[in-house]
Amino acid sequence: MQHLILTCHPDTGLATPHLHGDRSVELNVRSPLAPGETGSSTSSPNPLSMAPSEDSVTAWSCKQVAQWLQEEGFEQYVELLCTQHRLDGPSLLALTEADLRGPPLGLTVLGDIKRLTIALRRLQRQNQAQLEELGLRPSDSLPAGLSLAAVCHTHTNGRCRQHLAGRLDPEVWKTVLSSVYVFFVFGFTSFVMVIVHERVPDMRTYPPLPDIFLDSVPRIPWAFAMAEACGLILCYMFLLILLLHKHRSILFRRLCSLMGTVFLLRCCTMFVTSLSVPGQHLKCASKTYGDSWGKIQRALAIWSGFGMTLTGVQTCGDYMFSGHTVVITLLNFFVTEYTPRTWNLIHTISWVLNLFGIFFILAAHEHYSIDVFIAFYITTRLFLYYHTLANTRAYQHSRRARIWFPMFSFFECNVNGPVPNQYHWPFNKPAFMKTLIG
Repeated sequence: MQHLILTCHPDTGLATPHLHGDRSVELNVRSPLAPGETGSSTSSPNPLSMAPSEDSVTAWSCKQVAQWLQEEGFEQYVELLCTQHRLDGPSLLALTEADLRGPPLGLTVLGDIKRLTIALRRLQRQNQAQLEELGLRPSDSLPAGLSLAAVCHTHTNGRCRQHLAGRLDPEVWKTVLSSVYVFFVFGFTSFVMVIVHERVPDMRTYPPLPDIFLDSVPRIPWAFAMAEACGLILCYMFLLILLLHKHRSILFRRLCSLMGTVFLLRCCTMFVTSLSVPGQHLKCASKTYGDSWGKIQRALAIWSGFGMTLTGVQTCGDYMFSGHTVVITLLNFFVTEYTPRTWNLIHTISWVLNLFGIFFILAAHEHYSIDVFIAFYITTRLFLYYHTLANTRAYQHSRRARIWFPMFSFFECNVNGPVPNQYHWPFNKPAFMKTLIG
């Protein structure tokens, strides 16, 4: 009986047998071909020209990644991944579903995202050793439901949380804190308005300042009530969006933090500088409330009425800058930001209400034009800056953000990337609403 012994040469891919006899047979055994490698079973390959096999994905070039994508059926993404973003072997192994969904890739076809994610996970399982060399955690070693996108961040509150890319933690306790913050700011604003009322300049000594708009447009008595009506409609629209939005906790937290910050700035401006009354129709005169308890009672009356004339609240001296413009503009921006881009009718209605509200404030001669302009500019810039920073992951956890924007860094530290506009019915009944919305 003859015994067959095979000696495998990894450099050439050949296995040479040794027989106990006078016959010797050479078997050409090839290792698996890497993407794009060609050859026959009878010819010996050149080791120098041999492409990396699947066991050495970390050595793949962009061209070989493109070949892998084509073999897996994703040739439509070769241009995006390999040409535009120069994806090579190591970066392919590090690719996650969150990378596919988010910028700069921004894939939108759900089926392709899931199929490509499955192919990537299969490749990662086959190359766990290479993943460990790259400092990445193999997906098989993660608990069920987790992926390579699990990242640990250390924040200003000293806590280290594991955040899943693609999943947003509502962090209700932070939303409660933001509510307390805006609650305190509104109360403080009401108290400052009482103090400002005591310092209103005498109209006989300080007449209304020249204003191009107020001097050109006659006063409309009912215009200010219409401005507040526009604000109420925008408020109801936002509350409906807040009710149906999947990430309502984050939305409300951002609204409270922005609203509180703008009104805190307004407290400073109207306390520092007292402008003269903008119109003779306003019966404003310096009013003293006596002791501190009287001031607190007046501040509570303003706070409970939300500072609105529709609730019977009349204030004087709070001109720099317009609080009504702040509220109307901020609600408009939240409505348009957190609804899909295709909801053109909702966006048009929201902007019309915003612009008409501003016009009615001026037409009522309740504020100077500069009050409204500054309020609109500050509100829009702060909203845009806040969301730009919130959507930039690298800046959220930077030292500069923690120093210059501590409240922003605290509220947004666990929100990685833009908040998707997803909706669902928050109640179990009625069932058709749950089926209709999700």
